Amino acid sequence: MGIKRKIEHVDVDRSNNDLEDRYRHYRYQPAKFSAFTETGQAELSIEVPKQRSYTGPRPAIPCSLTDTPCATLGVQGVLNRLNAILGTSRTSRKLHTILKDFVERNYDFGTAYALLRPVWDIKNPSNIQDELRTREGEDRERRQKALEGNRIVDPDLTPRRVWDLCSNRVVPSWITSKRPTPISHAWVDEKDREDVLTPINGKEWPVPIPKDADLNLIRIEMLNLGAEYAWLDVLCLRQKEEGGPREDLRVEEWRLDVPTIGRVYRVEVVTYLSGLGRPLRLKDGDLDSNRNWFRRAWTLQEVGFKHIIAGDMPDGPMHAQRIDGGNYETALLTRFHKELNSVERHLDHIFAALANMQKRMSTNPVDKVAGLAFPLRPHTIPAYHESETLEDAWTALVNAMVPRMRARFLLVYPEVGLGCKKWRPTWDWQVMKQPLPKDVNYLYADVEHDNKTDEDWFNGPCIEKGYVRVFNTGSVEGRDRCGELVVKDSKPQTGSRTHSKSASPTDFRYLKICTHCLVMCAHPTIGQ
Repeated sequence: MGIKRKIEHVDVDRSNNDLEDRYRHYRYQPAKFSAFTETGQAELSIEVPKQRSYTGPRPAIPCSLTDTPCATLGVQGVLNRLNAILGTSRTSRKLHTILKDFVERNYDFGTAYALLRPVWDIKNPSNIQDELRTREGEDRERRQKALEGNRIVDPDLTPRRVWDLCSNRVVPSWITSKRPTPISHAWVDEKDREDVLTPINGKEWPVPIPKDADLNLIRIEMLNLGAEYAWLDVLCLRQKEEGGPREDLRVEEWRLDVPTIGRVYRVEVVTYLSGLGRPLRLKDGDLDSNRNWFRRAWTLQEVGFKHIIAGDMPDGPMHAQRIDGGNYETALLTRFHKELNSVERHLDHIFAALANMQKRMSTNPVDKVAGLAFPLRPHTIPAYHESETLEDAWTALVNAMVPRMRARFLLVYPEVGLGCKKWRPTWDWQVMKQPLPKDVNYLYADVEHDNKTDEDWFNGPCIEKGYVRVFNTGSVEGRDRCGELVVKDSKPQTGSRTHSKSASPTDFRYLKICTHCLVMCAHPTIGQ
């Protein structure tokens, strides 16, 4: 709340002397650069039209200026360029300290611009450094409080870093209150990608991208799509570097950063279906590839309310026309559009999300569990551990779910769990390998969980009395015994109903746990 309060102060509490700066966004010089100026490639050689050039209202600067060291420009030179870009006439007296600091830290102009642009409107420029320190401190404190043991108690945590498209630099997310536009993509095969050291992320880690892609072209496309800030995993999430000096830091950051990725995809998402930065093409075998976007585990949570397809070309599959009854010219095009139209957020549809994950692939098997965190709407999120067993990761996720979501395993899933808890299925042998039931839209019941005692209990309508008949004895010692439950309605002439574990989820079911039988109903209309 501290950050929000200060930002509001920055935006609103201005004197009349600041009128020239208040309306500076109307005086931005239109930005203009091209694939040629940024990469040396001729514009017409770029297949994706939106990657060829950018001309627009965003105060974006070319790489030639971004990469210029502040020491080369000097304090006054940095200030002159900031005033020219942002349409202001600030003097160096109140900004001298922070600009001198940037020069001494050997920042390039892009980094200085990325840090100063969000706070350039502050009433008293001499307070800019204090404002930045305050935002950084509040963000650090929130991240420290977000992780309690192995649980993330603040699922709405913002990403640690964002890509500022105007400066072409990765910056801490606390620098701005603006929502970044996330980029979704499926990683291409290892032989088709390379690790690139780039000043965009300060060369903090090698960035894995397709060999035929360019981050500067992706930036141009994102600007053309209207984004100011973006979130891209390879740039904003610290990547693995075998034998790298910061590998221990990556492991620590991933505990918090990987599970909370899903939040950034809630609204608008830009998606590359043929690989990051690549033109959207479609050829035989693409949709069956394990690297296909529709088949990757992580992309299940990367579906927002608004879906924008990137890499689009005039003759690409997005512009194919239907020929009859919803079909396209080829079976491949028909299947592609069917897959694309089936993409949806699985809000409250736990079994649809799980069934979808059954068909997906991941490099690390535990990522399939972690990729379900946001689709299953947990109250808290388990911390991420790469070496965790599948069942441990699944148990942690189930324990973190909201009680009403957990109740679906008890009341809708038709089989007895094969693990130590019979009321819910196991991951590997049941959730990922067996057919799953259809979801129930309305279920007025909860299964609560106590993290300290690891106990679960049901909170909802119950059948107080019933009779279990045809009770088998079981052939193995310790084996669960099952039977049929008969409930006779108290109203006259309504007869009786018999149900077992395989009964319809819209009626009621019972679950036998050890030597005790827990009898429940899915809703209070039982017997009617």
